[in-house]
Amino acid sequence: MSLLEDIRAAADAVRSCEEVTIISHIDADGISSEAILAQALSRDGIRVSTTFVRQLDPLTLDQIPDDSSLKIFSDLGSGQQQMLLEKGLDPSRTIIIDHHVSQPAEHGDPFIEVNCLNHGYEKMSAAGVSYLLARELDSINTDLAKLAIIGNIGDMMDREHLCLTGPAREILQDGVRQGTVELWEHDLNIYGISTRPLPQSLAYSDDMDIPGVSRDPDGAGKFLERIGITLVQPNRWPVWEDLSFDQKQQVCCAVIEQMVAHGKDTGRLFADHYIFPDEDKHQASLRNASEFATMLNSCGRWQRPELGGAICRGDRVVAYREAEHMLRNHRSKIREVMLYITDTGVTELSHMLYIHVGGRFPDTIVGIGAGMALSRLNPEKPILIMCEDSLDPSMTKISMRTRPEVVSKGVDLQQALTLACEGREGCSGGGHRIAAGAFIPKEEERAFIEDVNRILAQQYAQSCQDHR
Repeated sequence: MSLLEDIRAAADAVRSCEEVTIISHIDADGISSEAILAQALSRDGIRVSTTFVRQLDPLTLDQIPDDSSLKIFSDLGSGQQQMLLEKGLDPSRTIIIDHHVSQPAEHGDPFIEVNCLNHGYEKMSAAGVSYLLARELDSINTDLAKLAIIGNIGDMMDREHLCLTGPAREILQDGVRQGTVELWEHDLNIYGISTRPLPQSLAYSDDMDIPGVSRDPDGAGKFLERIGITLVQPNRWPVWEDLSFDQKQQVCCAVIEQMVAHGKDTGRLFADHYIFPDEDKHQASLRNASEFATMLNSCGRWQRPELGGAICRGDRVVAYREAEHMLRNHRSKIREVMLYITDTGVTELSHMLYIHVGGRFPDTIVGIGAGMALSRLNPEKPILIMCEDSLDPSMTKISMRTRPEVVSKGVDLQQALTLACEGREGCSGGGHRIAAGAFIPKEEERAFIEDVNRILAQQYAQSCQDHR
């Protein structure tokens, strides 16, 4: 079957039901997926209830109501189909909407699965798949394209090519036609274009190495002053979104000159940005897809995914105010993780870096902090970070992050962690090539790390052989 046929099969199952329970992940992709599905179903007069989970395991499966409602798993489920079957879920009354590696149950009827990865679409998230289902249910749901873009960006579907591609780009065009999205093509590749003072955006870009600017906000400020970009008020720099076209050109030309003069690679200097003109500039954290996704992530990572869902549904008063406070705390804690990693130092193996942070930080944010720390370490090697599992002290949570250039050399973190989990009781892993995670018993830590390093070495070797 094609992806479209899978979507139509799921749509038929939805149309035949009166009540749906959505079980969704707690990150930006899961939250936006849930918001898309819940709104589309409600418009069809279907009763909807939602359960957010950090992961699918026997403990969280107990949170799923044992009733006659159609169950829709969003941004999870594809890799846990055997577990769902053993739980007693009816495959004909269960829809899985996902973009992770699929592992069908060994016996029994197949679940209704809509998974873009099964059809070769690697650069689309679960929110994108949820949107395609919503659009199939009713074309009125094209107004939800904006949420799909947020989910795609939140799950870094633009990270490799610095723009959305394939079906995710088609969804983007729906948003542009709706007037809820503006596409800024081939713009400067920085984060925080609506909220961050420009020196910080330049200094902390993960993809640019600008001598005298990168990792040095004061140096970035002096760099901007030299080219005529100055404070708009005492102690207040402009944000990128506030600059005129000519000022942006001025900054871009100066950055290129600085990088070329020092022999730096400019290949990842420009990227697409996705702006939401319908969002108030006084609520700038929602003005573009990257920062909107960060706010949703902050809600989910601090156990308030329903707050992110309320924002996706349009709450710009109570939910937004609370989420804004949560976002400030989220950013502060992630920075603490990043600084702890860089100050403490990592252990470097032949093909990876690793560090154990124990119970110092919430296990929901350590992976984000590790990803941010990479630019200050050895970006040529993936980083593996371990911490205590907040739900089970006998387990260790593992998060891995790497950069697109490393993925292009044959590294696949999802495969590495999945293979390392094989044959180990109580271990489970999954994710994507660029970012993945696992849960392992504490006593397995040392052996697990050695296996992951060995598997990464094999991936590099295989890639080199394939390119001969």
